[in-house]
Amino acid sequence: MNNIHFNRRNLLAVTACAAASVAAPALWAQPRLEKTKIAIAVGGKAAFYNLPLTIAEQLGYFKAEGLEVDISDFAGGSQALAAVEGGLADVVSGAYEHTITLQTRGQRFQAFVLQGRAPAVAIGISVKAMPHYKTIADLKGKRIGISALDSSTQRVVQLILSRAGLKADDVNYVGMGTAAGALAAFRTGQIDALSAVDPVLTMLEQKGEIRIITDTRTLKGTAEVFGGVMPAGCLCAPLDFVKKCPNTVQALTNAMVHSLKWLQTAGPSDIIRVVPEAYFLRDRAVYLAAFNKVREAISPDGLIPVEGPQTVARALARFDPAVKLSNSDLAKTYTNVFAIKAKERFNA
Repeated sequence: MNNIHFNRRNLLAVTACAAASVAAPALWAQPRLEKTKIAIAVGGKAAFYNLPLTIAEQLGYFKAEGLEVDISDFAGGSQALAAVEGGLADVVSGAYEHTITLQTRGQRFQAFVLQGRAPAVAIGISVKAMPHYKTIADLKGKRIGISALDSSTQRVVQLILSRAGLKADDVNYVGMGTAAGALAAFRTGQIDALSAVDPVLTMLEQKGEIRIITDTRTLKGTAEVFGGVMPAGCLCAPLDFVKKCPNTVQALTNAMVHSLKWLQTAGPSDIIRVVPEAYFLRDRAVYLAAFNKVREAISPDGLIPVEGPQTVARALARFDPAVKLSNSDLAKTYTNVFAIKAKERFNA
């Protein structure tokens, strides 16, 4: 029944977008939007993984494009994606890799603007809980904190385990979100290791509480882990939505690329001025230190590198039997058409 309800709602939304697209006359350089009210679901809005989205919202870039955006925050990317699948949101701000896993289930989603050109996920062990840690094999049987099940934070762990000859279920996964919950769980001994994104990681590092064993917050670290460029955070939506509402998707992309361009030159005072106080976890200095660590992971222009999808598919295939490179139509999982136009507009 839920699936029927979802399909009907999406059919109505797509039909409305298509009808508006046909009926609306072009408005000079900015065509009329098929849909102006957009719901975006995000997993861990306060994390640096989604910083470009926050900047676009805080600086009014969505409004400048004629959009009224409502952003709903969830504990993890998989939950945010479920909101779009269930018709509760139009667009998800999350990991590109979801478009590939969804394709294996017969669902067509397409990424249309990149936020992160590196996952910016790191795995660290608790110095207190695992003082004698030596190799990945020592994680067997341990409790590893992740943002949510079926999230990027879990998949990075699964990849590392597979390379060490361990199975995905050789460890116990504990979902705890991306911010204060993860920090508290780590410090109170509820988990032995943590796979997370900043600013939580840097806060634990500076206190000497965590030892990082895998790090994809830099392009070099990402290449070492995945063997190539690894597109990460992006905005993606059901392919039908992208096709039926191209002007709306272009407006969303424009706002995001504008945000990415701003971030390329933003200084500490700019970040402090724009980012909500609650995101700092009560320590502005640590937040800024974390920003410097992940800065190169932020996409400069919103373009998904053409070799990136293949890297993602190879990584997924190592631990997900449903992902087979021979059966993946990667070209349908992303498009750079909108980002190229936005880049030209903003000279990003």
